[in-house]
Amino acid sequence: MDSSTCLELALEGERLCKAGDCRAGVAFFEAAIQTGTDDLRTLSAIYSQLGNAYFYLGEYDKAMEFHKLDLTVARTMGDRLGVAKASGNLGNTLKVMGKFKEAICCCERHLSISQELEDKVGEGRALYNLGNVYHAQGKHLGRIGPQEPGGFSDEVKHCLQKAVEYYAANLRLMEELSDRSAQGRACGNLGNTHYLLGNFTQAIGYHNERLTIAKEFGDKAAERRAHSNLGNAHIFLGEFETAAEHYKKTLQLAQELSDRAVEAQACYSLGNTYTLLRDYPMAIHYHLRHLAIAQELNDKVGEGRACWSLGNAYSATNAHEKALQYANRHLDISKETSVNEESSMDEDSFFELLSRFQSKRMDDQRCTLSIDSNKENQPEQVHQPVVPRREGGSVSSTGSTNGTTTPSDSGANNCGVLEELMESIAGMQSRRMDEQRASLPQLPGLNNQHAILQRLSVAASDSTPLPDDNFFDMLMRCQGSRIEDQRSSLPNEGHLTHSAPTVPDDDFFSLIMRFQSGRLEDQRSTMPLEATRNSTHPTADEEEAPANGQSTGAKDGLVSRLVKGRK
Repeated sequence: MDSSTCLELALEGERLCKAGDCRAGVAFFEAAIQTGTDDLRTLSAIYSQLGNAYFYLGEYDKAMEFHKLDLTVARTMGDRLGVAKASGNLGNTLKVMGKFKEAICCCERHLSISQELEDKVGEGRALYNLGNVYHAQGKHLGRIGPQEPGGFSDEVKHCLQKAVEYYAANLRLMEELSDRSAQGRACGNLGNTHYLLGNFTQAIGYHNERLTIAKEFGDKAAERRAHSNLGNAHIFLGEFETAAEHYKKTLQLAQELSDRAVEAQACYSLGNTYTLLRDYPMAIHYHLRHLAIAQELNDKVGEGRACWSLGNAYSATNAHEKALQYANRHLDISKETSVNEESSMDEDSFFELLSRFQSKRMDDQRCTLSIDSNKENQPEQVHQPVVPRREGGSVSSTGSTNGTTTPSDSGANNCGVLEELMESIAGMQSRRMDEQRASLPQLPGLNNQHAILQRLSVAASDSTPLPDDNFFDMLMRCQGSRIEDQRSSLPNEGHLTHSAPTVPDDDFFSLIMRFQSGRLEDQRSTMPLEATRNSTHPTADEEEAPANGQSTGAKDGLVSRLVKGRK
């Protein structure tokens, strides 16, 4: 097989990925790498596409591995545009892995190089990516402490303000480039971020613009998200009738899209909104619809929420028997989900988690008896082992055939023991030293790798500038999270929380209590589980990433890149 075969396999992999079969596409890309090529540009394109495919498959470690290889190849070739795009892809991958500081470093490098090359499209993508990273970091930090929009800590607000700055810069640039689709995404994200900051009027303005652009493109999913977000914002302004209209549009679009889970979420939101409007018959109607879909989708948490809401609504209408019926059903579901949660966190699971999260720290304290004395890659010499033999009632480690040991033999033995001790110490500590060593890049799929990399490194050595203060500042920021490797992590959130596909993040229990608490308390009987309610605030429907790549930093397709490179 030759380089043309590698390219053909890669092109088929790209075609399959574009058709939505990323798993089959990965198989072809891997086969292309096994075939090998001498063309670094082809290899860079394969790495980029493999990284994107693994990203879509949710295998983020593999995605990061190949995006790093792509970045290495781009730097080796001196391809600044390739470095920028690979950095953007790395930033997006690091973001979803929760490594926000490293993601910011990569996205800032993407932005800096794009501005240096006067690449307006790349600059817009980098600004959008930076906004996404800061937005995700703010939401991540906001999980602890006050969680009501506008009531977050200063650290969270700082992240969200940075997100607003980058989204606004992206929007201005997209307006210059007359890219309406990108303007819509920016408006949606600006609306979501202002909502979290408590700027509900500004959020409504951006979501209305998002809705207008979505209608221009006939994007029903984007329309649905815009209506849902508008409903959330109007709730916080106390404009319940307007919120109900937007939730009805959300419900209608969810039915057109045949999305049962989103349909249930819209019913849940409408039920709570009509409770705020004190229209209890309508609230009961929508909560019953939510309950039916939750049972259809086997969503126990959603079913429990629906029963709780129905109990409240029936109590408000003095239908106490039905209220008690749904309250008992809610109690049964609460016990069931609680038992399931406890059974997943028994004693064996605890020690398994402890072992898994602390094993690395334990391994760092171990020493190894394996000795690797060939640190400089010198030609290996075969050493015959010294095997003690029992000769005439005594043990001889020198191969002597008599049963006595001379003084010279004793001195030689002592010297040998000392050497063995020092070699043993070196072997025990060698791995720690190896962790500090830098190694030459290994690029799978590159034929004649050593010769090509050596030639490129020699060519680049005269023109490579020494690192400046900015480099060291970036290095410190990117390495700042290494200390996090010493921390133990909490168990997977799946062990602690239950999935509720029919319950939106837009949970209105806290709002009902805040706006109507006095009125509701006067109209209902005390419920058995009132103290156990789990209340959260509505959160925004997120904008989706562009559909033409892993991220807004994704590279061009293989065909276009290779054609451009050969012109």
